[in-house]
Amino acid sequence: MFLTTSQAAGELGCAVTTYRRLVRAGVLPGLVHRGVRVMTPLPVVQALRQRSHAALHRLDAEEIGVLRVDASAPATRPGGQQWSGYSAALAPGELLRGLKGWWRCDAATVAAGHVLPVTLAGYVVALLTGVHTWEKDTRSRYAFPQARLAGHITDLATPTKVVTATTRPDRDLAELLLGSRLPTHSGGAIAYVRTRTADPLPGKDA
Repeated sequence: MFLTTSQAAGELGCAVTTYRRLVRAGVLPGLVHRGVRVMTPLPVVQALRQRSHAALHRLDAEEIGVLRVDASAPATRPGGQQWSGYSAALAPGELLRGLKGWWRCDAATVAAGHVLPVTLAGYVVALLTGVHTWEKDTRSRYAFPQARLAGHITDLATPTKVVTATTRPDRDLAELLLGSRLPTHSGGAIAYVRTRTADPLPGKDA
């Protein structure tokens, strides 16, 4: 059985535009194109609906930043054009270059959290570690030049995790968070979440 985009979004309780981000990012397996319609296998939608929430209570920090991205698209950044956003088709190096900056955020808060989960439509699709230092550009946007890509998702339904971390702590974090649900509400690219309550902090958007 296959669901239309609107049916799948209804099953997940999200907007159609939100669900389309997952489709465009290439993280959903078994999609079928019927004319202009994209059909998703019912088991894929059920797997997403049953996914557990991120176990943030197991992190050391009391608060972390969460980078919320769209499906990938070319973007012009300092140093030249690169990809912005997320796609399962991007190589780890391309993902890292596009995800580690430049963002309007409270850089000190992000750094204090030690990790930066990357979410697409409320699911953790990548994880950055090593975000303890930052740079600021002339537009008051921040990048984290020492950030490392601990891992990313190629198939969100299973989920299929590509763990690229070279240290045991980073690998453990990637296994813990990748593929989990982490919905946030923010007016900016980065939201701030209490790890003990998993509630977004009000008034922290930059």
